Amino acid sequence: MSSHIVSSFDAELQKLSTLIADMGAIVGAQIEHASDAFRSRDAALARKIVLDDQLVDALQLRIEERVITLIAKRQPLAVDLRDTIATLKIATDLERMGDLAKNNAKRVIAMSNQSSPAGIGVGLETLSERVHTQLQNVMHAYAKRDKDLARDVWLGDSEIDTLHTALFRELLTYMMEDPRSIGYCTHLLFCAKNLERVGDHATNIAENIYYVATGEFPSGDRPKGESSSATLMGRSG
Repeated sequence: MSSHIVSSFDAELQKLSTLIADMGAIVGAQIEHASDAFRSRDAALARKIVLDDQLVDALQLRIEERVITLIAKRQPLAVDLRDTIATLKIATDLERMGDLAKNNAKRVIAMSNQSSPAGIGVGLETLSERVHTQLQNVMHAYAKRDKDLARDVWLGDSEIDTLHTALFRELLTYMMEDPRSIGYCTHLLFCAKNLERVGDHATNIAENIYYVATGEFPSGDRPKGESSSATLMGRSG
């Protein structure tokens, strides 16, 4: 981030970056802990994740207030304006990611007393790990305003789509082979879709970082993996 004649302007921009980093750290912990809670059937941990979402909401509100104040006071231009507006958009994406992690935690609570087929959750854990890594990478890209790392995250969304589609197929197979698993697998389908959407929000953040650094959005259509679950459901109908 470039320095300015008015040092307080730099301080205000840096504070926004710090708040975004704090927000990203909490959301990352929510995603990781939701996976831990699922693995261990820990309803208490899942409830803590739900409560922690209030911290994310509060940070988003602080960021919005600071952005409005900064624009009114400093009237930023060029890269400063791009950075300020992008910060507002990134905060919105992080807040939505937190909501999705909270939703998965609620699913864990609902599943905590249900029996599950052996090995059925491995694919969900793999997807969660990949999404968590994607979030970590995009937060590193934000901290450095690194266009190359941001583009790598943007390109990496296709892998998340492919993992999601593979898990979707696996869960459909379980449900067709054993109707008793339908209730549990339905929870997993929603959890997997929530994680895929978290990946989409990480990709949104990557696009905004790339725009801040270059003044342009990544060229071409957003990369996608194998057919989405919506397409597969259309085929199966």
